[in-house]
Amino acid sequence: MSESTAIEHNRESVPARSEAPDNGSLVQKIIRAASDPSTDVEKMERLWSMYERIEARNAEAEFNRAMSRCQRQMGRVSADANNPQTRSRYATYARMDAALRPIYTQEGFSLSFDTEAVQDGWVRVLCYVSHETGHTRTYRVDMPSDGIGAKGNAVMTRTHASGSAMSYGMRYLLKLIFNVAIGEDDDDGNAAANPPRPAAQGSQTVNAEQLAAIEGALRRCPEGTQGRVLKSMKVERLTDIPASTVPTVLKRLELTAKHHSQEASE
Repeated sequence: MSESTAIEHNRESVPARSEAPDNGSLVQKIIRAASDPSTDVEKMERLWSMYERIEARNAEAEFNRAMSRCQRQMGRVSADANNPQTRSRYATYARMDAALRPIYTQEGFSLSFDTEAVQDGWVRVLCYVSHETGHTRTYRVDMPSDGIGAKGNAVMTRTHASGSAMSYGMRYLLKLIFNVAIGEDDDDGNAAANPPRPAAQGSQTVNAEQLAAIEGALRRCPEGTQGRVLKSMKVERLTDIPASTVPTVLKRLELTAKHHSQEASE
């Protein structure tokens, strides 16, 4: 399969979907109880509640099995766009959707997105992941939508910024839901001559929400701040920053942005 292919498919056979346990006997008991005029209503309600709990448990179990099958088939999605602010490559939502949708729909999943109101300058993006057996799981991420650029000035309207934040949120959620690796290092071998510094053993790098917070803070700081942050953290990209250091990084960026704002107003 060529390097330009959006995703590497696992060619191993995928096991057939497991059937949920048979609840026929319980259903028959409920039917008999419902047809008996002497049946105690409270007993009937308990039987129905038990049936619903079993069905919900079975649906969640099948959801998890289907998710596992999806991830066995999903490989790294190659990056197809550049982010000049972070000097990194990323996979657009269209690229990820084209690579992942055929797999997750085949396994009975469907995705729908929504937003919620949060504090001013932010938008919360939600994704409802539903499986055909009835179980739905909700994922969410908060994204900055203030439209402030790296130099602390407005670079887009609030409407445009909100739309951009929603697009970012959808892309990050799609990546997180299916635990998809993006081919940020797919640069035709150019990185081989200057490999990035590996993260410390056992460390965990920033997640999507932490990365979004750092990027939002950088937009309020003067030009060149990102380079200084990367140098001080001894990493090549924002995505390599250890998660444990995020509170310290954000605090420093907040102070930098505050100082920059004061200088601009003088």
